[in-house]
Amino acid sequence: MPKIYIFSGLGVDQRVFDKINFDGFNVEFIDWILPLKSEVIENYAKRISQKIIEKDVVLIGLSFGGMMAVEVAKIIPVRKVILIASVKTKFELPLMYRIAGKLQLHKLIPSAVFKWSNLLSCRVFGIQTKEEKVLFKNILKDTDSRFLRWAINEIVSWKNTELPSNYVHIHGSKDHILPSHNCKVDYLIQNGGHFMTVNKAKEIEKIVKEIV
Repeated sequence: MPKIYIFSGLGVDQRVFDKINFDGFNVEFIDWILPLKSEVIENYAKRISQKIIEKDVVLIGLSFGGMMAVEVAKIIPVRKVILIASVKTKFELPLMYRIAGKLQLHKLIPSAVFKWSNLLSCRVFGIQTKEEKVLFKNILKDTDSRFLRWAINEIVSWKNTELPSNYVHIHGSKDHILPSHNCKVDYLIQNGGHFMTVNKAKEIEKIVKEIV
């Protein structure tokens, strides 16, 4: 059975996978490293790929972690790339994000704004319960502001046009961060939002186990 490496999303960590049962699988979560000054995502991917020491591995990437998995898959041989609530190329990003990247509009927004947990952000992320709100708030609080600012810039400036080989794309039909209509997906989770690894965990778990 191949080793599975998991990249969590922007502003989130492995806690969003707590409700997915990986028993019986050899799983390792990749912790984010701080980006170097003016580092582009391609160079960051080279550095973080050094954490992957096995061969013929499966990469799972959530949201921004999926974009990172795509970049890492260009550097090392992988058996499969599983994307969850993510995008494969820059063309699957919302047009608004790409325009913001070209015009550098995202740099006008203070970093603290991206760490606010309020009714609007919870709704956008598809957060449904009080427990999920607490988890979301705690994750945002623990997110390094420098990494958050850097990652947002790399998302809206992403230049990748190359589809990863042997990928599987899982997406939610109610994802407001990365809408599914922009993406060609293999599995569409009905009413799944950007937080669906938490509130649609069993559906995702079943699909992942079938794939692996």
